[in-house]
Amino acid sequence: MSMEQKPVAAFALGLVAGVFILLGSIIMFTFTFGNPVMAMSGMGGMGMMGSMMSGTMASFNGAMAVMLGYSFAFRLVGLASGALVVVGSVMLYNRPSESQTWSAVILAFSLLSIVGAMGGFMVGLVIGVLGGILGLVWKAQKHSQEVADRTLNLVRGVGFEPTKAYATG
Repeated sequence: MSMEQKPVAAFALGLVAGVFILLGSIIMFTFTFGNPVMAMSGMGGMGMMGSMMSGTMASFNGAMAVMLGYSFAFRLVGLASGALVVVGSVMLYNRPSESQTWSAVILAFSLLSIVGAMGGFMVGLVIGVLGGILGLVWKAQKHSQEVADRTLNLVRGVGFEPTKAYATG
């Protein structure tokens, strides 16, 4: 019974990174659609003081809109990045012969997640990059049973012919 080796470390890191990226994207969606508490109380629960400062803070809110996640398109990029990192990780595990392709998908979309999901709180970005790199450098090792059989055949002398230098007599 022959089992195909799989890049388990790259798969696990990619999967965890994809989950972090999806969580980051979901959190950023709350900024996109606004927080109901902040909308009702002026500025994040400050009551009257928040209402008084709203004129001063209007330019701040406008300038920070893209960075804080008020752009719907960026949030969709974040969700897509997280989903594609998860899909790439699952495909990397299921098709280890295509490890280069799926590792590149994990790496690319982990890097792209910085745009729409804060890189999965930056943890998803770092773990995804590590998983992608591990998948890119992964190579299947020879099955240990094959190596053991070849070693045993050499010890028994099967397939080994002594040369004149080693022949006795």
